[in-house]
Amino acid sequence: MKGRILLVEDEATLSMIVADMLRREGYEVVEARNGFEGLRLFEAEKPDAVIADVMMPHIDGFQMVKQLRKTDDRIPVLFLTARGAIEDIVTGLELGANDYLKKPFSMQELLARLKALLRRHHQNQEELSIGSYRLRIAPQQLVRGNHIRELTHFEALLLKELAAHKNEPVEASRLMKVVWQNDDPYNLNRLHGFIFKLRRYLADDPEIAIINLRGIGYKLKA
Repeated sequence: MKGRILLVEDEATLSMIVADMLRREGYEVVEARNGFEGLRLFEAEKPDAVIADVMMPHIDGFQMVKQLRKTDDRIPVLFLTARGAIEDIVTGLELGANDYLKKPFSMQELLARLKALLRRHHQNQEELSIGSYRLRIAPQQLVRGNHIRELTHFEALLLKELAAHKNEPVEASRLMKVVWQNDDPYNLNRLHGFIFKLRRYLADDPEIAIINLRGIGYKLKA
């Protein structure tokens, strides 16, 4: 199974066509006919992505996603809309949708957009554990509890390399090549500076240490 998709569409014929196509492609599909049912099934089924119509009875897709985002800010959401006005599209994206598709649409385009959303989501989900911290790879974030620290690109590259080889020596030349694509001695002081910053970022967990291995490089002890 490629993933579980929550399809929220009040038009029964369109819902059936989309659901059948997704099932043929190997997805599990959970169907809802309105926003209230969509929210209930979202909590019960824990889908991997949401495809939702905008114009629905009871609560529309905009309001449904607004509520959904209060509990999950990362799941991919694709809007299906007959409303092509730019202000409607902007509203949907600002409320937390990741993409939109204007009706009428082809099944091939819907599938391609869904695959792209799921691929980006899975990449963003990749994490490395560092003691009580988690390094989120794609968004370049260091997380501990409810605290999120945004890392620079170089900080994230360096910490990822150290974390991927926890408790192992990593040569300084290797670290420089990962970050700057060369091991020019000129970059050695820059490397030391980044290590100093990473030590500060990890200081709240006493079980973690970045050890200087003189003449070799560094070791992330965790």
